[in-house]
Amino acid sequence: MRASQTIVARYVLASLVGLLGLAFLGAAEAPAADENRQPIAIQFSFDRPIDASVAPFVLAVTDGLFSSEGLAVMTDVAGGSPDAIARVAAGTSEFALVDINALIRFRDHDAPPVKAVFVLFNKSPYAIVARKSRGIHALSDIEGKTLGVAEGDLSLRLWPALAHQNGIKIASVKQNRMSAAVREPMLSAGQVDAVTGFSYQSAVNLRDRGVPADDLAVLRFADYGCEAYGFAVIVNPAFAAKRPETVKGFLRAAIAATNLAIREPGHAVDEVLTRMEDGARDLELERLRTVIEDNILTGEVKRNGIGGVDPIRLERSIDQVAEDYKFVKRPSAADIFDDGFLPPLGGRLIN
Repeated sequence: MRASQTIVARYVLASLVGLLGLAFLGAAEAPAADENRQPIAIQFSFDRPIDASVAPFVLAVTDGLFSSEGLAVMTDVAGGSPDAIARVAAGTSEFALVDINALIRFRDHDAPPVKAVFVLFNKSPYAIVARKSRGIHALSDIEGKTLGVAEGDLSLRLWPALAHQNGIKIASVKQNRMSAAVREPMLSAGQVDAVTGFSYQSAVNLRDRGVPADDLAVLRFADYGCEAYGFAVIVNPAFAAKRPETVKGFLRAAIAATNLAIREPGHAVDEVLTRMEDGARDLELERLRTVIEDNILTGEVKRNGIGGVDPIRLERSIDQVAEDYKFVKRPSAADIFDDGFLPPLGGRLIN
């Protein structure tokens, strides 16, 4: 009897040892399986040629922040925000960085339900850059002046709302249409009194051309009542529905990279320069610092974290877009932005 009990006990013990061994083997093989898992291929489109304003996304690629989320991100350059949005809508790009106000116009009619999921520029970069020596120190001084307007300029689309809000007579401002390539040279030469554009582009480029900083009046739309957000990440809706965790990982990497660009702007610019043909380090460093101060690290972002929107403010900005664009069916804030992929507040604070 004792012999039988001993045999049974030994059998049970051996079985337990075997099960523990299998469990250990499974645990040992799990990391190996994770290591062998192929990264998810992502196509990400910029809406314009790369400069320091997109440094966070360059860093996310070069410093391995995307790859740490299991993403293999390839980038390309579209011919403006409408083109980049069309690529995402068609699925040829999973993500793109675009002007959110172009997305608002795109969502009119029966457009594909493309939405923004992350806002990089809490304030739009729209601005009128003027010469003080031409008599322009504030927005009210623009009446009776000549405004240089580049083809396809996004800021011009919100000029009617800005002028209306500030009591400016639009008819009193002469517009001189031109290509973007000659915008800053014409202002520098005094052929126009001011130009529309992005504050981090025109103003920085003019100082680089030798226009004294104290002769430039940078009239930011955001300082005169413009509610618009700026550049935002959009995602293909079918991709987001199929791979929500991938979208969340993409945004975690973007937030980490934004923190890094703010902490180490010199490093960020060095990485950007590897993607540019003829960039100048001092110029791009000034551009990045301008973007961080004016567009990214705003009071709203310091309070509420990066990436999200205030729905009420977004609704007001859609109303401002409507002053120059006749909607067939006005989109709502919920049609434009989806916060469901963002991490909680603790994961969105800028350190």
